[in-house]
Amino acid sequence: MNKVKCNNITFGSDELPFIGGPCVIESRDHVLKMAEGILSITDKLGIPFIFKTSFDKANRTSIKSFRGAWFG
Repeated sequence: MNKVKCNNITFGSDELPFIGGPCVIESRDHVLKMAEGILSITDKLGIPFIFKTSFDKANRTSIKSFRGAWFG
């Protein structure tokens, strides 16, 4: 099996990384708090962690639904 290393995570190894985060960014403070909180848990458990979220969630059922925050 081929292995690909990205920083401290090796894909194709026996360790499966946890890829997760909030569905959409609500604010800068929110996204940083979530990333720090999840990282704290995965560090304690020894699980590799990749933070994934979206700044724009366009696939909503209503045009009036919250789509996310952008900090450009």
